[in-house]
Amino acid sequence: MAENAIEEAPRTREAASRNPFLRLWTFLKEVLVELRKVVTPTRKELIRYTLVVLVFVVFMMLLVSGLDLLFGSLVGWVFGDLPMFGLGG
Repeated sequence: MAENAIEEAPRTREAASRNPFLRLWTFLKEVLVELRKVVTPTRKELIRYTLVVLVFVVFMMLLVSGLDLLFGSLVGWVFGDLPMFGLGG
């Protein structure tokens, strides 16, 4: 039984691949099926998700900025070009 299914699958794919309109129609039907599965968040969920994303982005900006300042200062200190942490000296 499983062998027949495996053997028949390529034939149906080949038949569908020959007709571009059939492939387009099949694609559009699958898109509609997937769109029916989409769940729209409530206003409260949308605000919560937005705040979570914004907090994460701000945190990552601070982390990257801090690491940039640290490594830039260390490189400047090692090579003698810049004072440590941008402070006079």
